[in-house]
Amino acid sequence: MPKKEEMIKLVHRALEYETRINLHRFPVTIGFTDGAVILEGEVERLAAKKLALEHAAAIEGVRGVIDRLHVAPSERWGDGAIRNSLGGALLSQAELRNCTILSRAKSRVETLRDAGTSGEIEAAVNDGIVTLEGHVVSLSHKRLAGVLAWWAPGCRDVVNSLDVQPPETDTDDEVLDALRLVHEMDPLVQAGQVRASCRDYVVTLDGFVRNEEERRRAEDDAWCLFAVDNVINRIEVRR
Repeated sequence: MPKKEEMIKLVHRALEYETRINLHRFPVTIGFTDGAVILEGEVERLAAKKLALEHAAAIEGVRGVIDRLHVAPSERWGDGAIRNSLGGALLSQAELRNCTILSRAKSRVETLRDAGTSGEIEAAVNDGIVTLEGHVVSLSHKRLAGVLAWWAPGCRDVVNSLDVQPPETDTDDEVLDALRLVHEMDPLVQAGQVRASCRDYVVTLDGFVRNEEERRRAEDDAWCLFAVDNVINRIEVRR
């Protein structure tokens, strides 16, 4: 069994070398117990969270990673406000119009819409962490609901536990279909200017956008998708 101090040093070094993780502004607490790395703290972006988990898991001798990382929101909202915003987004999304939408606050469940033909989504929020439970008819529905949760103002993390019924085989093409839809939904992204490809759940983005904010937003949308492991952003800014 590797020594705790050595493993913590190796993980810290791996995170420091990753340019999309800023340990100086957003320090991460690293622990190691029984072969598992524990990462805890708030990071700047979802990219930093996913990459930190990936780099820690890749270190020789690590048998697992315990994820206690959350994304620092651009603005702090209370759980009730986050839940209300997300509920409105789920209700207004055309692709989810045949889904029953439920909102949970502690032990109380409120039915926002009773549709029932394309699944049931129950959303709960605790300390800025959104949990999605229930079932949907496709992986696209699961991914779409997850992105809407990440877009909710004040969201710090998303636990997407939606089942797909009947089960569906996931592929890179499924990821691309969901990403195209998300880019078309995003008012900050000109979807026609962005090209995407996906191989082994690694998304590569190409194209031209108007400013750095749009470039970053197009990348963040890809990171929000369930099962995406990495995003390579080759989009250029043309003013």
